[in-house]
Order: sequence, then structure tokens, then C-alpha cells
Amino acid sequence: MTTFPGSPRVLKGGIVLLDPTTFAVLPNGVIAFQYNPDTLSRTLKVKGETEEGGDRSEALRLTGPPVETIKLDAEIDATDQLETADPKTMQYGVFPQLAALETLVYPQSAVLQSNFALAQQGVLEIMPMLAPLPLFVWSAHRVAPVRLTDFSITEEAFDPTLNPIRAKVSLGMRVLSVDDLSLTDKGGNLYMAYQRQKEFLAQLNQYATLPALGLKGIA
Repeated sequence: MTTFPGSPRVLKGGIVLLDPTTFAVLPNGVIAFQYNPDTLSRTLKVKGETEEGGDRSEALRLTGPPVETIKLDAEIDATDQLETADPKTMQYGVFPQLAALETLVYPQSAVLQSNFALAQQGVLEIMPMLAPLPLFVWSAHRVAPVRLTDFSITEEAFDPTLNPIRAKVSLGMRVLSVDDLSLTDKGGNLYMAYQRQKEFLAQLNQYATLPALGLKGIA
């Protein structure tokens, strides 16, 4: 899609995949949204004593960070690439972009085959497959470790060979906090940086005074 030449350069939102043991960015592990979603919804569920059946006298105590979920719809469109006769798009449509997102929730085929071979050899206990650690990036001020919880694709248009050329991807993610990640490794540190950024931005808020609320004081 063409834009006005004087438009400011808009940063892309996206997902970065990290190796779960070394926390290095994986090869081809940076997935940028073709077009930034128009809306992004977030839900924070408070974790407190009363929510978990605690004593009412503990009503103000927090037992940990809230459970934060993020939902967005990403648009993928091959129009621009088809106009310039991009060879890859001409052959596959938007399949490569869809596949890059879909493989976030698939274990690697090589690992599946390896586990099958181990099972055939009589190995009794096979560790569950370890997936990459996704980081949801929405500007430099919002970088959060997440786990994908919901994923749906609506393919809306196709070329003559039935390659999808326009699609909408709905993503649901849960932010991984220190209740999920260890503070002794980079995963937990990434979450803490995410929370500290919120605390920093909160300090920049222009707080009101009691008179602005029609109050002279709190009795």
C-alpha cells in the first residue's frame, strides 16, 4: 500500500523469537507485522488474596503481577508485491508470512522425528519439546515475553492457483511474568524490564489533586 511521501516513518510491531536456553535471537526469528493492527486490546486480571479465597483483612495484598493478556488482529495483503510482480509472492501468495506466524505454535518437525525415534528405541521418559521464547514488541517502550494462547487465520482472497493473497490473523497472547519465568535468567529479567518501563511511564503522568475531584480532604 502506498503512502503519502511526506508521512513519518512508522515503526513496525512484531514478534522476536529467542532461543529458550541461550536467549539469543534465532535465525529468521524477527517477524514484523506487514501492517500494524488498528487496535490492540489488553486485559489485566489482578492476583490478590481475596481473589484466591484469602482472608478479607488481606484485601489489599497482591500475590504477584496481574495476568495480562493481549489480543490483536494483523492484516496481511499481497497487493503491493503483486503489483511489482515479486517472484515469491507470485508463486506463494502470502503463504510465507502466514507460515512464519503459524510455526510459532508448532514443535519443530525434526524434534518430532527425534522423539519418535527415541520412543521406538524404548526410551521411557521423553521431555516435552521446548518452544522458542516469543517477545511481543510494540515500540521500544513495550517489549514483553509472551506465550501464544489463541491463534486464528481468516483467508479472504486467493489467486488463480488458490494461494491466499489477503488474510487476517487474530493473535491472543499472555504476558509471561516472574510467576512463569525465573529471575535468575534473562527471561525473568526481560519481564522485569517490561514492568519497570510501566513504572517509569507512570511517574510521567500528570496526577490530579483532591480539589480537582471536588474534595477538600479524605475523612
